[in-house]
Amino acid sequence: MDQFEIGDKVVYPNHGVGIIEKISNRLVQGKFERFYLLRICSNDILVMVPTANAGDVGLRKIIERKAVDQLLVFLGSNEFFTQRDWKDRFKENSEKMRSGSIFHVAEVFKNLVYLSRVKPLSFREKRMLDRARFLLISELATVMNLKELEVEERIEKAITKACGKVPVA
Repeated sequence: MDQFEIGDKVVYPNHGVGIIEKISNRLVQGKFERFYLLRICSNDILVMVPTANAGDVGLRKIIERKAVDQLLVFLGSNEFFTQRDWKDRFKENSEKMRSGSIFHVAEVFKNLVYLSRVKPLSFREKRMLDRARFLLISELATVMNLKELEVEERIEKAITKACGKVPVA
């Protein structure tokens, strides 16, 4: 039994929103395996994900509309969880980004925005901040059926409430 169906909007961790275009069988090392063929919306790239690994790689349906409000409330709250040590923080944030959870991505985004107020971010953390911003905006725009710019403004507003003015990407 497949977890997803053709036409489902899903999130592929670190790549963003995609649409399942096809579910097919392929012969791999002498045995048939089922694959999801998904098109990543932001760059039109096709990705094949073995159905058996879908859970392991964090493939999931886009969040429901009601979760968007929770997410925006979280972004606006002044709760921060961040490691002092750069290496520990980067490792922890990388794991959260790979988890596939939009709430983990939001946490990374918020913590890095907050940190960027205190001191300049490293190149890798800036890239991670941009990636987290992109993943948040693309999924929320899809869920809310809004333009990315409108969603970015809402995220900006929430994060400004929590952290003060956001530096421009």
